[in-house]
Amino acid sequence: MKYGLVIQESDLKILCDLAAEAEEAGWDAVFIADALSIETKGYPASPWYDPWIAMAAIAMRTERIRIATMIAAISRRRPWKLAREAQTLDQLSNGRLTLGVGLGAAEHDGGFYKVGEAMDLKTRAQLMDESLAIMDGLWTGKPFSFKGEHYHVDDMTMLPVPVQSPRVPIWVVGVWPKEKSMRRTLQWDGIIPQRYKAGPGDVPDPDFVRTIKAYVDENHPQPDKFDIISGGTTPGRNKKRAVEIARSFMEAGATWWVESDWSADRKKTRARISQGPPRPD
Repeated sequence: MKYGLVIQESDLKILCDLAAEAEEAGWDAVFIADALSIETKGYPASPWYDPWIAMAAIAMRTERIRIATMIAAISRRRPWKLAREAQTLDQLSNGRLTLGVGLGAAEHDGGFYKVGEAMDLKTRAQLMDESLAIMDGLWTGKPFSFKGEHYHVDDMTMLPVPVQSPRVPIWVVGVWPKEKSMRRTLQWDGIIPQRYKAGPGDVPDPDFVRTIKAYVDENHPQPDKFDIISGGTTPGRNKKRAVEIARSFMEAGATWWVESDWSADRKKTRARISQGPPRPD
């Protein structure tokens, strides 16, 4: 299992410092949120930065650690522009980008409901499916055409291709037990699992991950090449307990642990980074 952590920080320069510190401390990835204007009670009150610019800055400060979105709400982005941004970032980082995508917290993010973006779940799902298909096609570097309900592309070639092959890894939110949502994830490279109608405090437990793993094993042609993402918080000061928590998810079938403290408490984040990932010795 690999180990990453979410970094939520109000100062962009310090955000980059923290990412560099995470690399030095042995973490495998840093995850950056994609939000425009979250004002709902219960969410961090700290400023939000454009994830692509933030990840580009992190790429220039690091050499090994992966850089990922958690998560990118791609229904509000033009897919050809997103394809170019992701391809550029993958080149800049020498193949270290992972694209975590979902429908977005539209009811909480003013970047949806305050600016007229699509709010309907079905429409956002259609936009996401078409966007992913377009990005996948453009990243081949060959002439690509697409005609969907929302988007069309006429014989476009996008060069250079990403460093990673066959594409930038794409992790998709999968809502259990919604069959259409789960099937969507199997077309790509990993699943960020969520329970249907889960609340903000509903963190998947090992039993839930075990259910997802069983589904993947039964329905994916190459389950060993498919990522299952888990996450939560571990006590960095108690390495034994931290390892026990992460190991329970690994044994359930998770391939990634994402340390997910959204408090934006700089001192706490820096301490957890320096304590290192909950990796068995």
